[in-house]
Amino acid sequence: MASRLLLKTLSKRHRISSTPFPFLSKSSGSRSASTLVLAEHEGGSIKAQSLSAVVAASSIGENNSVSMLLAGSGSSLLKAAESAATCHPSLSQVLVADSDKFEYPLAEPWSKLVQLVQQQGGYSHVIATSGSFGKNILPRAAALLDISPVTDVVEIIGSHQFVRPIYAGNALCTVRYTGASPCMLTVRSTSFPVPPVSGDLKSDRAPISQVDLSTLDEDSIGKSRYIKLLSEDTERPDLGSAHIVVTGGRALKSAENFKLIEKLAEKLGAAVGATRAAVDAGFVPNELQVGQTGKIVAPELYLAFGVSGAIQHLAGMKDSKVIVAVNKDADAPIFQVADYGLVGDLFEVIPDLLEKLPEKKSIMLEMG
Repeated sequence: MASRLLLKTLSKRHRISSTPFPFLSKSSGSRSASTLVLAEHEGGSIKAQSLSAVVAASSIGENNSVSMLLAGSGSSLLKAAESAATCHPSLSQVLVADSDKFEYPLAEPWSKLVQLVQQQGGYSHVIATSGSFGKNILPRAAALLDISPVTDVVEIIGSHQFVRPIYAGNALCTVRYTGASPCMLTVRSTSFPVPPVSGDLKSDRAPISQVDLSTLDEDSIGKSRYIKLLSEDTERPDLGSAHIVVTGGRALKSAENFKLIEKLAEKLGAAVGATRAAVDAGFVPNELQVGQTGKIVAPELYLAFGVSGAIQHLAGMKDSKVIVAVNKDADAPIFQVADYGLVGDLFEVIPDLLEKLPEKKSIMLEMG
């Protein structure tokens, strides 16, 4: 029988924070800001992460004009544009780049598009989320514009002053951008939650405009080409935006054993996560990796089974509201950040949970 161990964390998140740098010159914030948000869409809908980028853009300044850039082709793009027009009250314009060149989100054509739209609109800020979409496009676009981006922003203090984590999230650094316009940012979607959408937004519709692509270089496709997309066909919620995440580590020992995590997640209506060790061992695809080199999550409840708590993994989940850890090793680092801990064998604990937990619908009703 596994003994229960309740551990309250003594030194939790946001332990170290640096102060602003007074010796840097003040950024030019005299003129009103205008922000371009690079948005990702799928199946005619704007992805939740991109909506977080709009929330971040709206916090730059009171007189900030926020435009959303969508690219793609066909009816899916037009449907996404209609959805974007009513997605947030601070959105003043939706820009649509309709071309076969943007059928897939490759960095080369997208970065050329960002350069073109920036030259046409003269934006003071360009924002994308710190997911694979933003990390792929923004650095290349920044190079074309000859500027240095500020990455992984978790808080916006002013139009050119931001907070970002360093040392795998163990410290927070306040930085001031003093370079040329535009100021380019990637933001953590978990740090800018999207408020519930009001029904009044239907009447407050942002105008939709087509981007003039006549001057876009014909060679903008570059040397990369789209091969295929590998994705799990599952009804589980998206890992980056789920309210509950169940994560397994190397202690599960095999892909077959990892199905225990999937069964528990299914019963809880949760997303499945994994450590880098579990991904490298081939238990699950790398799209489920949580951590510094994976996805950053901040769910209401984070359940970690057989996770040791390496600093790289903690960087991706330590901002979760409630963290519950199960591990055979009472000295595992994961217990230092866990709100609740259980020292026990996960191969005994998970089957016991599966037997005693109510069905998913009952759980969701209790949480709601």
